[in-house]
Amino acid sequence: MTLHMLEQEQRLPITLAAAWEFFSSPRNLDEITPDALGFKIVSLPGEKMYEGQIITYKVKILPGIWVPWVTEIKAVDEGKSFVDEQRFGPYKFWHHRHSFEEIPGGVLMRDLVHYGLGCGPFGAIAHAVGAVAAGPGTAGGMAQDMRGCAGDRGTQWVSGAVGGGCGCT
Repeated sequence: MTLHMLEQEQRLPITLAAAWEFFSSPRNLDEITPDALGFKIVSLPGEKMYEGQIITYKVKILPGIWVPWVTEIKAVDEGKSFVDEQRFGPYKFWHHRHSFEEIPGGVLMRDLVHYGLGCGPFGAIAHAVGAVAAGPGTAGGMAQDMRGCAGDRGTQWVSGAVGGGCGCT
């Protein structure tokens, strides 16, 4: 299995507290994941993220084909970062670190994802032709216009940020 890495960042014109409040709530994964990725939360034990939290989803891998995806929140550094890892799902390996840094005018949000597809040559082909989209909750997964991404703070997601993801204006 080949291990791939995806790094993306976005500058958000909101406070660190607002960014953390929004992005650290597992409930908001539905809002920040494009419909095209076919993503549904199945069970969510609690509104606030915590270490050891198990979240289950269904993701669409092909038209009409949904598979379960189970992730665990492995680490939370309040107001700074959190890590989710796949326990069961479409990837052979998935480790996703989300980090937030206060910068002049807002927040720099970074995603660092290490993932492996498995499936031998089929996984390599899928990766080579770009058939594997960024997963839920990554900057690359937010390639759609999102209004109100941080509650009623009036932010809007638009295409074209660093790394080909989205930005918040």
